[in-house]
Amino acid sequence: MRRSLLTPLAATAGSLALAATLSACGGSSSADSRSDEKVVTVYSADGLKGEKGDGWYDKVFKDFEAKTGIKVKYVEGGSGEMVQRAVREKSNTQADVLVTLPPFIQQADGKGLLQPYTPVGADKVPDAQKNAKGKWTAVVNNYFGFIYNKKELKQAPRTWEELLDGTYKNKLQYSTPGVAGDGTAVVIKAMHDFGGKDAAMEYLKKLQANNVGPSASTGKLAPKVDKGELLVANGDVQMNYAQAKTMPNLGIWFPATGSGKPTTFALPYAAGLVAKAPHTTNGKKLLDFMLTEQAQQQVSAIGGGFAARTDVKATDANATALAQLTQGVEVFEPNWIDISTNLPTYVDAWKSATGG
Repeated sequence: MRRSLLTPLAATAGSLALAATLSACGGSSSADSRSDEKVVTVYSADGLKGEKGDGWYDKVFKDFEAKTGIKVKYVEGGSGEMVQRAVREKSNTQADVLVTLPPFIQQADGKGLLQPYTPVGADKVPDAQKNAKGKWTAVVNNYFGFIYNKKELKQAPRTWEELLDGTYKNKLQYSTPGVAGDGTAVVIKAMHDFGGKDAAMEYLKKLQANNVGPSASTGKLAPKVDKGELLVANGDVQMNYAQAKTMPNLGIWFPATGSGKPTTFALPYAAGLVAKAPHTTNGKKLLDFMLTEQAQQQVSAIGGGFAARTDVKATDANATALAQLTQGVEVFEPNWIDISTNLPTYVDAWKSATGG
């Protein structure tokens, strides 16, 4: 549920090389033998690292390395993909910090992937965006949304129903539910807007006639929309707002149903300390650093997102624009416990409805 205004970093040669290196680590390496290394490994949903090295992660990691001397190793993918990878590595843990979108952070906790740690500054994060037992906390707030090509479309679509029009045949795509955080968010929002699972699946079955097909990464859809290969795709406000700096044809919008109001919901990047992390102390230091006032001030100014800490009041141009963008949009709060518990059922229902 994407993965997830920062230009998302598609899998680069560097990240692939790192992935191969991490996967190749032998089972003989133990957390204890690596605990004194000056390194911390982050597994994260895409969206916070800039394609040109200009993202929030780029700035925060650089500052963290300069302050602590601890090198950040970074691996990214879809939210579900990162959780699945961590599950596969439970007997030989590679990651120290895991960052995913809901409901995958709850899923990670349920699978025993996270250990309790409350970062400094977490007391300023709303209760709804952190785990009561300290297993995870939001580090960047965000909202689910859609994007459209402003050059090809004179105005954004207003409703879900408009997307069924033939205009969007083979010009619409959304990332895969159950794999990408933002793709899972499509199902969550549809269930809310249409009043339940069955009605949402009935709609998504109809929408499939226009859908190009699956995509494991939400971040890869924005360039297609910008170029006009797609007219509409799913995304999230933080990621797409940041992408728009270099993709001028991107516009952000929030679907409504019928004559109703447009809706969205918070989809924060939530971070947790991985259980049996090889560099637990370094992981704690990075989590603390991401919630410092300085890093939180940079969330909007650099990352195009929303600060997770409520006491950080950003006044930069991006913060002002983001506030205007979400004005008049109804924000609802999903039942994350229900979604985390029943996610396999919802994904199966989506597969059945769409042939996915």
